[in-house]
Parts: sequence; C-alpha cells; structure tokens
Amino acid sequence: MISTQTHHRFAEVDGHTIFYREAGSPQAPTLVLLHGYPTSSFMFRELIPRLAARFHVIAPDQLGFGLSDAPGVEEFAYSFDALADLTARLLDQLGVDSYAIYVQDYGAPIGWRLALREPAQVWAIVSQNGNAYEDGFVDDFWQGIWDYTDDPGPDNEAALRPALGADLIRWQYVHGVPDPSVVSPDTWLHDAALIARPGNDLIQLRLFRDYVSNVRLYPRFHQYLRTSRVPVLAVWGRNDEIFGPAGAEAFRRDAHEPEIHLLDGGHFLLESAQAEVAELMTDFLERRTELR
Repeated sequence: MISTQTHHRFAEVDGHTIFYREAGSPQAPTLVLLHGYPTSSFMFRELIPRLAARFHVIAPDQLGFGLSDAPGVEEFAYSFDALADLTARLLDQLGVDSYAIYVQDYGAPIGWRLALREPAQVWAIVSQNGNAYEDGFVDDFWQGIWDYTDDPGPDNEAALRPALGADLIRWQYVHGVPDPSVVSPDTWLHDAALIARPGNDLIQLRLFRDYVSNVRLYPRFHQYLRTSRVPVLAVWGRNDEIFGPAGAEAFRRDAHEPEIHLLDGGHFLLESAQAEVAELMTDFLERRTELR
C-alpha cells in the first residue's frame, strides 16, 4: 500500500526558511499546491492525503504566510514576482522539474508566473477560484484594492485594513457556503492569528498594492494558454463574492477544451466540497499524466 502520510518540512531558500508539506512517492507525477490569501498550506491539510496515493504532492507556505519566514517589508521587497521566484527556487532545490499546479486565490498569479517562465515544466493546471481574467473580479470586493493601488494614502489604507482582521477572514471562509457549520473555526482563527503577527499587516498591504501586476500579466498568460494547449480544469465555488464564476467560464476563450465545474460553495471550496474537488482533480490529472 502506498503511504499517504504527510511530511512537514523546512527548506532554506535564498536565506529564508520556507515551510512545505510533502506526501506521496517522488516517483509519482508531481502536483504543486499553491495557496491564497490569507491562508497557507494549512488549507490543504485534508486534501493532501486524498491525492498522495496517486501523486507526489508539494504544498509550500509563501514567504510572509503560514510557518514560512515573514521578514518585514524593510528587509524583503514583497511582490508576486518575488514570491514566484522563491517558489521556483524551492522546486529547483527539491529536484522538481515537471509538475501540475493547483492554484487558489494568490496561488494563481504565482502559478501563472511559474508557467510563463518554464512552460515545458507545467503539464496541467487546476484552478480553484484562481483568477486569470478581469471577468472574475467581483466589483464590490475589489474596488477598495484598486483605490489603494491608485492612492495608497491613509484613507484608502484605513478602508482596506478590516480585510486583515478576523471578521473578514471568517467571511472569506463562510460566504457562499450552503451550510456554514461544516467550516471549522480552526480555519479563520489559524489564519487570523498568523496575519496578526507584528509587521505582517505591512506585508499584506504591500501585496494588496502589487495585485495590479497580476492583471497586467493576464494577456501573456492567455497567449500561453493558446500556444501551449496545457490542460486546464477550473473547479470553482460558484457563490464566491471575490472571484465570481465568470472567471472560471472565461478560460473557454483561451484554454484548449477546458473542463469547468461550478460547485455549490464559496471562495474556500475545499472546506465544504473537498471530496468532490479531489475526485474531479484525480480524474482530470490521471487522464493527463502522459503529458508530464
């Protein structure tokens, strides 16, 4: 029997300690799980064992998140480019040069950068509420971020700061979930405690302001989808009020025969529909392992 035991590891990357979870046989096809805001690889704690019997799974915590280092903004220039650099170097250290990616929220722009830098290495994409199109932005949620991008003054910063607090972190987990009681409070309490570490607010504000760089990247990523014909599975919480279902449907414009599933859930779909997501992923990836 193949072990599905998850290992909890640390690696030194460019002088920073990066935490990652790893499971499955290194001889199996590799799947890299990339988390979003405000969470970490903790969001994959129950998904990883479901996948590890068939795949070699790696799930890092990005710098500033989870159990990875969180140097202050005066020590590290936080950007999505920088986070992608660290992720690429971690994978290189681990000897991973062929992998599929599962992306959610912030994990998407990090994954898109990895694919654009080394197109031949990424053999499949699973996007779970991981946006790649302006269609996906829900205006009511994003306007404050765009305002802060245009003018990071005290008024726009004050308007964004509630997003760093426990109440709105909880909202990200339970909005759009048919039965919120299935979402463990461990999720938002864990995330809120780590986001509340001294100095982490400035890290997150820096990344909020840099989010526009991801939008500027979209045309290049769309071209990559058209030319690479990389297989794409979009499995989306259709009730997400951050990245709406139009973001999933938009993959039809550029991806080659994408598989799109809109499930009854919200932004953190794994908390309410994990078994269904795992089944869809496993079926999709197993049919494409010959591409690796």
